[in-house]
Amino acid sequence: MKKKLVSMLLCVTMVSAMVMGCGSSSEEKTEEPAEETQEETEDEAENDGELTLFEQALAQVDEDFAPLPAKDSGVKLAAIESTLANSFWVTMQEGYEDAAAEYGVEIDVQATDSDTDTEGQLNILENMLIKDYAAIAVSPLTGDCLISGIVNANNEEVPIITTGNEVDAEALKAAGGTLAGMITVDFKSQGEMGAQYIVDNNKSDSKKVAIIAGNEGGTQADARRDGAKEAFEAAGYEVVAVEQCDFDVQKAYDAAAAIMEKNPDLAGFACGNDDMALGVVKALQEKDLKDQVMVVGVDFTEEAKEAIAEGTYDATVAMSPYLMGREAVIMMLKALEGQEVSSIGDSTPMALVNADNVAQMSDWH
Repeated sequence: MKKKLVSMLLCVTMVSAMVMGCGSSSEEKTEEPAEETQEETEDEAENDGELTLFEQALAQVDEDFAPLPAKDSGVKLAAIESTLANSFWVTMQEGYEDAAAEYGVEIDVQATDSDTDTEGQLNILENMLIKDYAAIAVSPLTGDCLISGIVNANNEEVPIITTGNEVDAEALKAAGGTLAGMITVDFKSQGEMGAQYIVDNNKSDSKKVAIIAGNEGGTQADARRDGAKEAFEAAGYEVVAVEQCDFDVQKAYDAAAAIMEKNPDLAGFACGNDDMALGVVKALQEKDLKDQVMVVGVDFTEEAKEAIAEGTYDATVAMSPYLMGREAVIMMLKALEGQEVSSIGDSTPMALVNADNVAQMSDWH
């Protein structure tokens, strides 16, 4: 519910910001001296109108997480992400670190070497437990890869929260483990939104489509894949291929090239993230087929933003890894204060970004 409310807020803000921008300059004509009027005009130019879309979302997150924790406790936190070769996780790291600085605490953000390094991710968690971290946020690569580490954290009384990717709840319960809280994301809706965009904006008469998915067993990868497949099939489209490409650009490029060889009349690709989608775009460009085949992804990375603005990439489903990192820091601190955080859930906004609105998302991260 919170996600939907925030997404609606973003749409309303987009309209109201334009209205405020048109109506605010003529009201302040006063009898002040010209010099002071000029200063006021400069201030208004800098602060005029509503907050940006991202600033609105940031404010909404803090409202959703109220009461906010105290600052300057000096505790040491930690977080585990996937590979920092993907700019999505780099942006989440920035969210973690900026929030920690704002709240006067320390945070150690570590990442795996790849999106499939489940053993490495568990090793990071186990090593963190022998250090003096008060709480740890994790984004599990799969539903079960961190369960034993979470159980060990419970035994050490170190609160664990998940950020985005989820743990298999039944398996965790069977192992005797618990989470302090979860920052969830409706990954299935992301897949549905991307597929529906292709359906609604199909450039050809074909109803053949393909899905380029992430790592099999990954919470976000499976949900985005399944959401896209269900949306395509509900619209009467034929899904000619579903390829698990482990969020890898080269694998997505190779898969797209092979799929196009067998299906030159393909209408579009729904991809599990922007990195893979841009690999698909490259394959289509080299075959001179991009103009007839749509490509949609998820994440709204900086690379995706540039490609959409240039017109080489059709659309992506934006979420905010920065806000997720911020949410995780706030949730850990609230848990350490004894606040109830198990019911906070999803407060991360989503939006479909294409050429029509990419400029209005310029500060989104």
